[in-house]
Parts: sequence; structure tokens; C-alpha cells
Amino acid sequence: MDDARIDETGHGEAPRDPLAPDEEPAFTTEIPDSKLVRELALDRTETLATRPVHEFIAEARIHVPTRGNRILEQVVERVNADEELRTWWHIGNLNAVARMNMNDHSWVHMQIVTNIGLKLLRLLFKAGVEPATVTDYGLTRKDAEVIVLLGCLLHDIGISVHRNGHEEFSLLLAERKTHELLEGLYDTITTTIVVSETLGAIISHRKGGVPLTIEAGVVRVADALDMTHGRSRIPFEQGSLSIHALSAAAIDKVSLAPGADRAIRVEIAMNNSSGVFQVDELLKKKLKGSGIEQHVEIEVAVHEQEKRLLDRFSF
Repeated sequence: MDDARIDETGHGEAPRDPLAPDEEPAFTTEIPDSKLVRELALDRTETLATRPVHEFIAEARIHVPTRGNRILEQVVERVNADEELRTWWHIGNLNAVARMNMNDHSWVHMQIVTNIGLKLLRLLFKAGVEPATVTDYGLTRKDAEVIVLLGCLLHDIGISVHRNGHEEFSLLLAERKTHELLEGLYDTITTTIVVSETLGAIISHRKGGVPLTIEAGVVRVADALDMTHGRSRIPFEQGSLSIHALSAAAIDKVSLAPGADRAIRVEIAMNNSSGVFQVDELLKKKLKGSGIEQHVEIEVAVHEQEKRLLDRFSF
């Protein structure tokens, strides 16, 4: 298993990190499959009857390219040791996928969004775009990475309470959890800044949210870029023919790299043109007003031979 694959899936041992930030390679997101998450979604009764809940919690492990950011490394270590947080992810996915027939909200989603968020932020750094952590507080880019990491990992924990209004529930849970994860890593003032900006990023990811910082905008857009077919595989296979499920099934891959004229180039590969819905109705709306839209260029390509996603539809 190569380093890039480990980075993206979160499976296997954490990869060595030999590259400097300006040498970071292009990032490609392809949603990995989690056998446990899949079993739970397809047959909740049988799965919960035969597998202890602790097995689901033990599976969740986050890996990110830390690029020498020691505090980031320590926070990730604490996240992977935090059974409460990983249980929230499991409950949230149970609510979303098994109970509401929605797309993936497991630890896999958190893993992908976090890697996307850090990649977006580092591409902005490379282009000379400074985050609020630096411009407003005189802290460092590494501290901004911690905010983005926490925002991405905690943005959906409120779904463990309920999907409806989950952003507000996420705030309630994340306030304590961010303090726990940061304990002893910063002084009181810096901790308060990082916690407040993380909470701002979490609430800004919702529909109609208004990000006030680069960091919050990155979390919002990273969440929207987790759009490939893996997220909708379960509801689509169970017969959901909603435009959300159909359009997500049409997207094969999302790649991030430096742009020709802008800091970030997003390339989206589709097997069917219905995937345009994901870009136009979801990504475009999240990108607009994010505060980083002027730094992002998007290229969409549809395979020459489009894949047939359904044969017949009636109601």
C-alpha cells in the first residue's frame, strides 16, 4: 500500500512524511470502503446482533500528512485515542445512513474532509494567502492547520444527537471536546483563540453559513468536496433515485492541485453528466461566500462513454 493511499483511506500505518510543504503532491480523493459501515447500513439488525459496538469504534483511525506540525501530530494522536469522539462518529453515521438513508457520515467522511481541508489550506499557503490565525492574532500557519483539522473532524459530531439542527448540536459537543484535545498544548489565550475559531468553522459549514475566516471557508469547501460515489453508495444501492444519490454516484474522483491562475485547481471526473448537480447545486453554493472562492478554479470532465446509472424510473 503506497503512502498516498494510506493518507486518503486512513487504513494501515501512518505514512512517513518526507516532503516539505511546498513539495506536497497533488491530492486525489477516492472514498474508501468500510466493511463495518457498509454492513451496518445494509442490514442494521443482523450487524448489530452479531458485531459488538466496540468493533465499530476500534476501526476508526485518522491519518493526515502532518508535515512536521508537532501540535497537529499530538491532536491526531489524542483523537485516535478518544473513544467518546469516535463513538459520536459511529452514532452519527447510524443516524444518517441506517436510520435516515442518507450518505456516509462515518469516520471515513471525517478522514477525507480533513485531508481535503489541510490540502486546500496548504495550497493557499503556497500561493501566499495568509489565514486569520496569522493576520489577526500573530500566530502561525501551523496553528491554522490545527483549527482546520479540528473543524473538519468535529463539524458533524452533532448528528449523534440528530441530523436536524446538527450544526448547533456540534457546537455544544465540540466546545468541551476541543478543550480536551488541546489541553496542555497551548497557553490559555491561544487555546481560547483556537477553540473559538474552530467553533466558528463548525457553524459556518451549514447551509446559509457565513464563514468569517480563511480557515472556516476551507472547512466549508472541504466538506462539499467529499462528493464522490462512495458517499452515496448505500442509499443508491438500496434503491434511492433522488438527484442527490444519482448525481453523487456519477462522480468518480476529485483531485486537488495548484492552479494555473489561482491557488487551487479542483478537477472533478464524472462517469455521467448528472454529476453536474453535485457541482452546481452543492459545491458551487458552498464555495460562494466561503471567502476562498477567488482562489479556486474548477474543471469538470465527463467520460466520453457515459455510464448508465439507471434503466427505468417510475412513480
